[in-house]
Amino acid sequence: MNIEARPYPFALSTEVAALVIIDMQRDFLQPGGFGSALGNDVSQLAKVVEPTQRLLAAARDADLLIVHTREGHRPDLADLAPAKHRRGKASLRIGDRGPMGRILVRGEPGHEIVPELEPLPGEPVVDKPGKGSFYATDLELILRSRGIRTVIMTGVATNVCVETTARQAFLKDYYVVFTRDGTATYTQAEHDGALANIDNYFGEVVSCDDIAACWQPVAMLARSVFTRFCPAR
Repeated sequence: MNIEARPYPFALSTEVAALVIIDMQRDFLQPGGFGSALGNDVSQLAKVVEPTQRLLAAARDADLLIVHTREGHRPDLADLAPAKHRRGKASLRIGDRGPMGRILVRGEPGHEIVPELEPLPGEPVVDKPGKGSFYATDLELILRSRGIRTVIMTGVATNVCVETTARQAFLKDYYVVFTRDGTATYTQAEHDGALANIDNYFGEVVSCDDIAACWQPVAMLARSVFTRFCPAR
């Protein structure tokens, strides 16, 4: 089915597409986490939760592969590069204890995905030590083993982890679909700049609702088939 997008319309097949929800974690979206430790207004990210919820529900109805990612590090910080550790305020950096536990450390409360977008059993969760979701992870293995060719991206922050993952995906010959309202960062200028980079060089920019609408016929057909062959008792 064709979808209106920047820079031009494109056809989206559910059979070879996956939804990748990037780093919708408490450490980035809520006060007291890594985002606020860097001095950012984390309330700017809250607006993506609702559009992403709608897209996630539609993807589940259409039986798409859904992958969630989380940025974070081992408790011993052995996978934390010194250059990354230096980022942030000197008094509160990755690994330090904050209101939600140790900042950006796996297993801590702040590392978890926000409850509104909690993964269901069977939806892969990819833990990554860096900004890009393909670096030092098994994301590519997960996608290739399912025959995925199109990657639809939502998450935070637009100009950091989501854009970095989009660039990596493009270089690996995936077709990139980037949601304009399913992504957010701490300033509008940074968000708009990232979207311009994507639609100029790396992929298509589209709204969550436009993608969800194209999946509705697929979901309706699946429910019809299920009802026909598995009637309620």
